Amino acid sequence: MASGKDRAAVEKILEAVAAEGRTSLTAPEGRQVCEAYGIPTPQERLATSADEAVAQAREIGLPVVLKIVSPDILHKTDAGGVLVGLDTAEKVAAGYARIIANAKAYRADAHIVGVQVQQMLTTGQEVIIGSVTDPTFGKVVAFGLGGVLVEVLKDVTFRLAPTSTGEALSMIDGIAAAEVLRGVRGAEPVDRDALAGVIHALGELVTDFPQLAEVDLNPVLATPGGATAVDVRILIDPDAAKEPPRFSQEEILSAMNRIMKPTSIAVIGASAETGKIGNSVMKNLVNGGYAGEIFPINPKASEILDRKAYASIADVPSDVDVAVFAIPARFVPAALEEAGAKGVAGAILIPSGFGETGNIELQNEVVAIARKHGVRILGPNIYGYYYTPENLSATFCTPYDVKGGVALSSQSGGIGMAILGFSRSAKMGVSSIVGVGNKADIDEDDLLTFFEHDENTELIAMHLEDLKDGRSFAETAKRVSVRKPVVVLKAGRTSQGAKAASSHTGALAGNDKVYDDLLRQSGVIRAPGLNDMLEYARGIPLLPAPKGENVVIITGAGGSGVLLSDACVDNGLKLMEIPSDLDAAFRKFIPPFGAAGNPVDITGGEPPSTYRNTIALGLEDERIHSLILGYWHTIVTPPMVFAKLVSEVVAEYRERGIEKPVVASLSGDVEVEEASDYLYQHGVVAYPYTTEKPVAVLGAKYRWARSAGLLG
Repeated sequence: MASGKDRAAVEKILEAVAAEGRTSLTAPEGRQVCEAYGIPTPQERLATSADEAVAQAREIGLPVVLKIVSPDILHKTDAGGVLVGLDTAEKVAAGYARIIANAKAYRADAHIVGVQVQQMLTTGQEVIIGSVTDPTFGKVVAFGLGGVLVEVLKDVTFRLAPTSTGEALSMIDGIAAAEVLRGVRGAEPVDRDALAGVIHALGELVTDFPQLAEVDLNPVLATPGGATAVDVRILIDPDAAKEPPRFSQEEILSAMNRIMKPTSIAVIGASAETGKIGNSVMKNLVNGGYAGEIFPINPKASEILDRKAYASIADVPSDVDVAVFAIPARFVPAALEEAGAKGVAGAILIPSGFGETGNIELQNEVVAIARKHGVRILGPNIYGYYYTPENLSATFCTPYDVKGGVALSSQSGGIGMAILGFSRSAKMGVSSIVGVGNKADIDEDDLLTFFEHDENTELIAMHLEDLKDGRSFAETAKRVSVRKPVVVLKAGRTSQGAKAASSHTGALAGNDKVYDDLLRQSGVIRAPGLNDMLEYARGIPLLPAPKGENVVIITGAGGSGVLLSDACVDNGLKLMEIPSDLDAAFRKFIPPFGAAGNPVDITGGEPPSTYRNTIALGLEDERIHSLILGYWHTIVTPPMVFAKLVSEVVAEYRERGIEKPVVASLSGDVEVEEASDYLYQHGVVAYPYTTEKPVAVLGAKYRWARSAGLLG
């Protein structure tokens, strides 16, 4: 559809509208724009008299719809400017007069171009297809049920524009009412390809002409034979075409490599006095084992922690990669000027007192200074950052030295400390923990770009309250998540800031719904809560990538099996339908009063060999792709016996090259806590007292594997 687009025709229309100083297109202009991009619309004419309306109605064919055409009346229905079902010449003539009268009564000074005479389409499912310029993500395309239903059900889904045909089809299938479009109660299904074509064409249109701030095709009538945009509303705003300034990947990597792997660090505001932030930063750098040069900057000291102190960073006799600022906010601009002149790559602004307190002017000032000198700013208002491969703890909080492949970031200092505490308690190896605070400059997009190329990072988990440049983040995350899982905890998902739904796309773009859909489009694993994010970060790297969708539950407790089955449904996992030969194979190992099928219930009184044999069968059979184990504490098979046999059989098959995700839920007395820890330490994601958590981690692994294209 897009291949036949006529950009010149749209340019001509928009030039005329701009020359008249208008911010919206008339309905006939909107129809011409749609036609230029291959979006079907009903037959229509523009009448400037009742007689002309009658003649045009006869030419199009009765019945018809009449609509007021005025650049000053956007909401035609509110003005009494729409009449439908006019099936005689007399009704058309009277309708013309009535619409003109209603328009003048609604707004006496309105410029009335005429009345639109439109073919009346009487069949089809009403849907809405539109585009809005989202303040975070830019051009976004929306799809949902149209007409009154969109106001009532709020059943809408979003994607970044432009959309591929595949993404357009996923939108059609992604609404809750998708079944209506597939045909219910004997109705024929609508033409999905035609609908996808309209979605795709609209995405191309707003990408080619970003000044189109908002486009509503509502309703679009979808039928088994096609899709027609019955009503078109287009708003124009030159500001909608503006994009935030962006750094190239090369520029980001150049700066971030120096920041994360510095050869030298200056601490501006370093102090010898215990309890001062400048003292804590110095101690963490020194005691944490950072091997690079550390330069204390303090005009009132000659030496701090056995290191020569300098009055200014300008006095440091060698190059400096990173400057950590531990001084009050009001002194930052002058110190940043000196650091910029020194050629530092990164300024780590720990102090508060900037945008978070309403002092936007000061924050803008330091950003301008940084831009002038080519310095990247992390913060302000942060706890600092950690990069364990370099033994780097550039923070005033506690150091952390358990090295591993998980990189974490947080917008909040409190959440950052929760991340730190969990990591220590769970013995989770991390490559990095970064506070981004106000995100005056460096944000999640910069971090993603660095961690994408960081050989020490396997998974990235991020807590965020907002995104400065959602489109850039989404595009980067889509690229990164193919290789490395990206987990996001987006705070504010129940914010009252979401607008009430209405029939216009702009009001449908409730903040969290847009985030939810676009993060999913980017392959991001969204965590519902803080503990979920941390458990995903801890567990996903341990699980091998599944090779298929077939999940089998093996349990010693029927009740656990039921709850584990529910958890599978909640997390989008497919319980395998066990074929007869596999059913017979399982039955060889379980008692007659047990149950094969799925879950496989071996019952609670079975010895360790039953667990071992059934788990081995689950790993051996190529048709089974993942295992969920439900353990019930018994004297026959104590918790640690279970943990050790599971870890042994899983390790045995991994040595043979058979790697499948295995997760476990342990029910019992307090001994199951130690058993769960043992399993986790041996590569099996296991939790005591919960059936939901291990399945949620497995579900998160599956969401990543699907988005990365690993399941076919």
